Amino acid sequence: MSFDEEWSAARAAAGSNAAIRLNQAPAPAPAPGGGGGADLALHQDQIGAIGSEAYELHTRLQTDGKHAATATTEAAGALTREGFASGAGLLKANTVWEGQVKTLVAACATISNGLNYSVSSHAKDEQQLHADFTASAIDTYLK
Repeated sequence: MSFDEEWSAARAAAGSNAAIRLNQAPAPAPAPGGGGGADLALHQDQIGAIGSEAYELHTRLQTDGKHAATATTEAAGALTREGFASGAGLLKANTVWEGQVKTLVAACATISNGLNYSVSSHAKDEQQLHADFTASAIDTYLK
């Protein structure tokens, strides 16, 4: 059965006015009390691991993403010199690829740096809160 036939059968089964939703889970029930229930928990060690993976991917992309650049440029030049129009297409594909690799490298750096900053900032906030609470407890005993 082709995709079009399956799609038509699914639409017919759902009814003519019904909307079809593919690959979608039902919406969760609202949290009691109407408040936004916490549905995401992320711990310091998880943040650090994600930041480390982003940094490793960043490092690998900087080298592995460029390993075919020289050979591709040479092949494009050879094709162009021999009169093949595909040489220009290959050069264009390589240029687009290099742009996409640069975008990925920048995104990985942003993720890694952002998560490292979050971990560091959170640790400083925790130290400050601990110092503030400790000082306030001392004040209660001095009175």
